[in-house]
Amino acid sequence: MQTLKNLKKVYSQVFISSPDYDSRAIYARRRQFMLKNLDSFCIFAGMPRDPGSEEAFTETWTRFVQEPSFLYLTGINQAGCYLVLDPKSKSETLFVPRKDPFKEFWVGKRLGYLEKDSDVARLTGIRDVRPVEEFDAVLEKLCKKYAKTGFAYALYFDTLQGDHNDRFYRKYGRFMSRFSMKLRSVAELHWKDRLVLGPERIADAREAQMATDAAFRAVLPKVKNMQNERELYLTLNYEMQMRSDGDLAFPTICAGGANACCLHYVKNDEQINKGELILLDFGVRYDTLHSDISRTIPASGRFDPLQAMLYQIVLDSAREYQKAVRPGVSLREIGGIPWEYIMRELDTRLVKGARGKFKLLYDKRPHGVSHFIGEQIHEGAPGSRSLDSVLEPGMLISCEPGLYGEFEATIGGKRYREKIGIRIEDDLLITKNGFENISTAIPREIKEIEKLMKG
Repeated sequence: MQTLKNLKKVYSQVFISSPDYDSRAIYARRRQFMLKNLDSFCIFAGMPRDPGSEEAFTETWTRFVQEPSFLYLTGINQAGCYLVLDPKSKSETLFVPRKDPFKEFWVGKRLGYLEKDSDVARLTGIRDVRPVEEFDAVLEKLCKKYAKTGFAYALYFDTLQGDHNDRFYRKYGRFMSRFSMKLRSVAELHWKDRLVLGPERIADAREAQMATDAAFRAVLPKVKNMQNERELYLTLNYEMQMRSDGDLAFPTICAGGANACCLHYVKNDEQINKGELILLDFGVRYDTLHSDISRTIPASGRFDPLQAMLYQIVLDSAREYQKAVRPGVSLREIGGIPWEYIMRELDTRLVKGARGKFKLLYDKRPHGVSHFIGEQIHEGAPGSRSLDSVLEPGMLISCEPGLYGEFEATIGGKRYREKIGIRIEDDLLITKNGFENISTAIPREIKEIEKLMKG
């Protein structure tokens, strides 16, 4: 029998665990929170299949991403698994596919049910492990057990049609209707627990910030010698992955000049022109937490006067917004602050102060200034993004004001004209008395960026 340590090594990409703390205990506490607050049984479905087709080469070249709620409760990062929580018996049952040595020959080790084998239970901490073909039979018994209740729970969102959870809800909603049972969404209870980070997850978020900071600093002196977005994009990704536990938080954005006006620019292959700005949106994943950072830098190593003016307006708007960030408010409640500030300052500094003018590519606000960060880089319920949730200590949010449009001004007797996209993003940890900017070390001031780019 293998030791637990060896099991974790064998299944390192399949069961997400950390060498820094007892991962099994954390997943168990999360399941216990659900069990204590449920008044009927609850089902969580992992992603049903690997990405792509059943062809082995497609699976090999396509990254698998687990449904976040299932990963949050189990740590299992593979397809075809289910979790059932039964509050009456205070039990948890994990369903996994049967062991398939032939498939593992192609794609590597996977958690699987095997008669008289306890590896899955020992690794995950869930004692009751069954093959997936028993799933429907167990649900039938639970429907009869909770017949008087008349409902069970699953995770789905009315605002998101056609996703994995919605398809599961429709299929098993019909299944349970045969027993006069209905499915209700457990989303509200789930997010109540998930949005507040425990100390271990906060520590992982800090590790992600340090890796991101070091990578950004390593890249800055090299930028002025780079010819195109792809060169910078690949260099930044390399520096981040070398310092993380091997993964990025999301696909990096490297947008030079007017390309920065495309919010989710993914082309990342055009020429970098020396007089332009470059918008970088990047981050590291560490265990299951992330950094989410945006910085805008001058390709030549120095901001011109128009660029510096607009950049400072965006940076100052972040500080204005942060004055309102504290426990007891919602993101929706304070979300308009930076955009109103930017509009006032454009009128004061650009139009009146520099005889300038501008044309924005949006009406008043281009995007939300904050989102939650957790198991997902954009954490929160799909659709609403949990913007009405009241901030509590332990929550992690982004702060990312931006400015995108065509600008011109006369500064020092010279007329400047440019299409510019600027975004500056930091990650704020909500504390008892306000917040802590855990990305504060990552350079954002004009003079500091210029000094580091000079090398």
